[in-house]
Amino acid sequence: MNKIKIGLLMLLLALPLAAQEKDLRIQHEAVAVNIEIPVRVYKGESFIKDLTMDDFLIYEDGVLQKIDAVYLIQKTDIERKEEESKAFFPQVSRNFVLLFEIQEYLPRVGKAIDYFFENVILPGDTLTAVTPMRSYNFKKEALEKMPKEVIAGQLKDTLRKDATIGNAEYRNTVQDLKNFMMQVFGGGGGGADFDLQFDILREYMQKLENLRRIDQGKIDQFAKYLKDQPGQKHVFLFYQKELLPTVDPRVYTLLMSNTQQEDQPKEFTLMEIFDYYRRDVAFNVDEIKKSFSDSSISIHFLYVTQAADHNIDPTAMGSLANTGLVMKEQSEDIYSAFREIAAATGGISESSMNAESAFQKAVAASENYYLLYYTPGNYRPDGSFKKIEVKVRSGRYRISHRSGYFAN
Repeated sequence: MNKIKIGLLMLLLALPLAAQEKDLRIQHEAVAVNIEIPVRVYKGESFIKDLTMDDFLIYEDGVLQKIDAVYLIQKTDIERKEEESKAFFPQVSRNFVLLFEIQEYLPRVGKAIDYFFENVILPGDTLTAVTPMRSYNFKKEALEKMPKEVIAGQLKDTLRKDATIGNAEYRNTVQDLKNFMMQVFGGGGGGADFDLQFDILREYMQKLENLRRIDQGKIDQFAKYLKDQPGQKHVFLFYQKELLPTVDPRVYTLLMSNTQQEDQPKEFTLMEIFDYYRRDVAFNVDEIKKSFSDSSISIHFLYVTQAADHNIDPTAMGSLANTGLVMKEQSEDIYSAFREIAAATGGISESSMNAESAFQKAVAASENYYLLYYTPGNYRPDGSFKKIEVKVRSGRYRISHRSGYFAN
């Protein structure tokens, strides 16, 4: 990148000053970028569908912009349009992504899948399903020719299998940790080699953390892939509540009362080993928000509050005599991060045990929106992130839209 910039600079220095100014002026005048913004306006829970171009205000980095066109979209139909100087012919076909970050198959998630095929997807739409194992792209021909109930059944069977296989290593690691704690601390005290025992504990917790970690690089690739797809992009993320192992405070108290030997550092605490689950998420939330917003992807975050038990009885794990472990919810970091991401993309967040109900609400939000177009004044392709804000002139409304774009 630096070599390209240096080469361009040398070329400009070799030209007469007047020619430089003329060429730069022509190049600047040739830059015209149209920005498309899906916008949803609500009063309470009701979508407002009678707004016109005069009702909207668009700001880019705080500067008011001139609106070129407004289209009211319902599903894949343009219900109404206002065009100031030219037509934009918006692409209203839909790219759906069903992303399942779940530890076990849940019947209500299956009902959400049934609802999607029965009531949502239409000819011309595309579908990608992402399970804990892999991604599946459904061809348009198959979606249009095969019975929808057959496709739904195949997806549910695949999700059930992939959730079991994809989380097997996590479940086995939790079980191994349970057995280790039972062996070492079940009798009420520690063993002879504390350093070895604590090192093993750290290894278990690090492994669990690595299995839980979200790869920012893959998220960026996902956003870039969808950016290149025509039409509107809707991602529905089903994220299941996590119950993760942590040490029972009673074990900590008993253990430390029996292990404070002269060679054991007093500042060392068993609780530190389990702090892997109390750290911030392992990706830059602000960068992810910008990346998805730039790609014009609406992410709807569906937090399923029914936790998986990984075939382990949480009540039994709470017993000091058995393992010294308790299963505790540790989804706060992920939950807050994806709520921010959903809001930055114009999507919604729902938290419920009923995945089907939460999904229906998210679908309703995705199916009704305005498409606003404007041409930024004084546009410069400098790679900076341009912040967008949409307002309605009158009335108290809740407005959702993507937060901005990269000026590339």
